[in-house]
Amino acid sequence: MVLGHESAGTVVEVGTAVKTLKVGDRVALEPGYPCRRCTACLAGHYNLCPDMHFAATPPFDGTLAGFYSSPEDFCYKLPDHVTLQEGALLEPLAVAVHITKQAEVKPGQSVVVMGAGPVGLLCCAVAKAYGATKIISVDIQPTRLEFAASFAATHTWIPARVSGEENGANLVKEFDLGEGADAVIDASGAEPSIQTSIHVVRRGGVYVQGGMGKPDITFPIMALCTKEITAKGSFRYSSGDYALALELVASGKVDVKRLITDTVRFEDAEAAFKSVKEGKGIKVLIAGPNEK
Repeated sequence: MVLGHESAGTVVEVGTAVKTLKVGDRVALEPGYPCRRCTACLAGHYNLCPDMHFAATPPFDGTLAGFYSSPEDFCYKLPDHVTLQEGALLEPLAVAVHITKQAEVKPGQSVVVMGAGPVGLLCCAVAKAYGATKIISVDIQPTRLEFAASFAATHTWIPARVSGEENGANLVKEFDLGEGADAVIDASGAEPSIQTSIHVVRRGGVYVQGGMGKPDITFPIMALCTKEITAKGSFRYSSGDYALALELVASGKVDVKRLITDTVRFEDAEAAFKSVKEGKGIKVLIAGPNEK
C-alpha cells in the first residue's frame, strides 16, 4: 500500500466539471473525502462518515506518489506566498484546529497541552491564535519543551514520576491556575498524561482527547463527574478546519515552517522514516518523485 497523507502538489489535469482549479495551481490536499450523503456528513461532521475514503488507510492508497487524484472540493488553492512545504503541513495543523475547536478555547483563557509532538505544538499555536493568554506545554523531553517555548507556549513543564492527581496539583500550583485550567488538551495518548489532565482542568472546564494510545486505560472517572468536566474526543478534521488552517498560515498567525527539520529526496524516503522513528527533529518532508 502507498503511504502518505500530509501532502501538497501542483495540478496537472482537471476533470470537465472542475470550476475552481486549473492546471498549474498549487494546492494542499485534504487526504480524505466522505460520501457527502450520510447523517454525519449532512450534519457537517464528515470526519465521522462511515464511508470515508482516507489516504493510506486500507484499502486506499496514500499520497506519497508522483500523481494523486483528489476531488476538487478537497483541494485548497495556495496563495502565492505560501509554499508547497507549508501546504503539506496544513494536515497536522487542521488536526490541531479541530482539537482546539473542540476545546472551545476563548480569548483570555488558560490552556494546558499534554505532549509536545507536532500536533501538541500546533495546538499551542492555534490556542494562541484564538487568544488564550496562558498556554502550558507539558512533555517529558526537555528539547521539545525548549522548542515549544520558542514556538507558541507561554510556559513549559516536565511532569514528575508521581500520581496524576499529584502532578495535576503541582502544575496548577506552579502556574497559578486557580481552580485549574479552562481547557486541557491531551495530544499524547499516554495514560499518565490523561490522568493528570483530568486533575488539571477546572470545575466546569473542557477536556479534549486528541492523542491515541492504548485502547483501554485507568481513568479518574470520579474527578470527571464531581468537577462536571466536559470531555470530548477529537478525530481528524471536519467542516471548515482545513480552510481555517490555511488562513492561519497565510496570515502569518501560525508559522508551520519552523516545524520542518529537513526535506529529503523521494529516493531517500526510507532514511526519513528511520530518522522520525529515532525521534530526530519534528517534521521531515519527502519531496515527490517528480520534483527536480
